[in-house]
Amino acid sequence: MEIYYCIVFFIFGAVLGSFYNVVGYRLPKGESIVFPSSHCTNCGHKLKPYELIPIFSFLFLGRKCSKCKQKISWFYTIFEFLTGVLFVLCYLAFKNNIYDLVISLTFVSMLMIIFVSDFLYFIIPDTVLLIFGIILFIELVIKIGISHFYLPIINGLISFIIMYGIKLLGDFMFKRESMGGGDIKLLFIIGMVLGLPKAIFSIFVGSLIGLPIAFIILVTKKSHIIPFGPLLGLGSIVILLTKFNVVNFLYSLV
Repeated sequence: MEIYYCIVFFIFGAVLGSFYNVVGYRLPKGESIVFPSSHCTNCGHKLKPYELIPIFSFLFLGRKCSKCKQKISWFYTIFEFLTGVLFVLCYLAFKNNIYDLVISLTFVSMLMIIFVSDFLYFIIPDTVLLIFGIILFIELVIKIGISHFYLPIINGLISFIIMYGIKLLGDFMFKRESMGGGDIKLLFIIGMVLGLPKAIFSIFVGSLIGLPIAFIILVTKKSHIIPFGPLLGLGSIVILLTKFNVVNFLYSLV
């Protein structure tokens, strides 16, 4: 039965991953996420139902458009696969608590959209943050009770202020904008979901993951801009799924 649920969550995640990719790709450009329907970006060929099956269509078509034979990027399939894997990991981590499971799936969904948009355009759409922020707040209130509705907001606000302080310090040190406004607003939501200590620690984890990436970029000198949203999201996902206890970790260092 465990394997059955894992397969279901993987398929569910892969299907949604395909949609999240479209949202992350189109929304920053001001395009509709519904029209036009999925199509080949090279020749405009409207994809048929059998060409829209996550992962399998990519393999079945031989990684080519069925009409113009233009090669399809591996990015789409890898993204669908990773979204499916993350949904399975959410299930395994929170299968005994329906509230945490729903919150984790919603949280991961938001971060996957942000990964695409920030990676491709260096933009974290306010629309995504607003919609998912409201949904997550409602889910959190249902979990903790209406009488404690202020707790996620307080955690989010303090996280936001700390992140804004880090941005000001970075701007002063590097004499230029060191961080986008979307990253700061994203930490507000991360603070709501993870709580204050874990949200702040996710900055450290994200930065740690980003160090080798930054080094490669600086060595190749292709760009000096690194999208921090995906790194911040990855750090928060690691903390979320491992249920990392920041307080106990800090006590162990004393």
